[in-house]
Amino acid sequence: MSDWIYAVILGIVEGLTEFIPVSSTGMLLLTKKALALPDANWDTFIVLIQLGAILAVVVLYFSRLWNVVVRLPSDPRARRFVLSVLLAFLPAMVIGFLLHDFIKQVLFESPKVICVSLIVGGVVLLLIDRFAPHPTRNDAMNLPLGASLVIGFFQCLAMIPGTSRSGATIVGAMLMGVEKRAAAEFSFFLAIPTMTGVFVLDAWKNRHELAHGHIGLVAIGFVVSFVVALGVIRAMLAIVTKRGYAPFGWLRIAIGGVGLALLMRGG
Repeated sequence: MSDWIYAVILGIVEGLTEFIPVSSTGMLLLTKKALALPDANWDTFIVLIQLGAILAVVVLYFSRLWNVVVRLPSDPRARRFVLSVLLAFLPAMVIGFLLHDFIKQVLFESPKVICVSLIVGGVVLLLIDRFAPHPTRNDAMNLPLGASLVIGFFQCLAMIPGTSRSGATIVGAMLMGVEKRAAAEFSFFLAIPTMTGVFVLDAWKNRHELAHGHIGLVAIGFVVSFVVALGVIRAMLAIVTKRGYAPFGWLRIAIGGVGLALLMRGG
């Protein structure tokens, strides 16, 4: 297959998995492995196209986000929301910057780590869906600053591929008493600065390796992930509202189990 077909496939995987708690990075790396794409540039591609899915959040929540921007000078609640997102972003910003090379060179190259993380994370989702504290907060734009910071530390767990950024932040939020749908929405909002920061850092560190042809492939993956993510976000919120996170927990366990079986079979 040609490279643009690979770009479309990876873009679809990214759009499908960025916001559901199954680990988009883990799914992308396993897909890359299944497609036998050894080129290290594809790891950079995987990171860069995630911004396409993040743009879908901006589009879907544009009116609410724009309202915050407009009210920033005059409304303490708007400033508090921005501060809560920035506080949640801070731990990942610091740790991600310090460990960027280790994450890409070591953890990104271990399919077994990804599969085990998928299974462990699936079990955690099943447990949190059933035994989480009774929710006391149902507004993702009005969380206590302390709770936001704790959620930010949970997000750092997603630096292990297969853990899931959205899954880690959702679990952290629910442990802080945030209602299921609101936990998902705060995870969406937190994704905006987090994935933008990852995009900028990775693009800068690999600026000399991004040939013109590779930029074209990134553009294809970016657009595909954006379009797919638009539909996935709505679908995820509908599933979470009706059935919670258990379906995603079982999905993680199934994917991780199949992945481990294939790895063992292949030696």
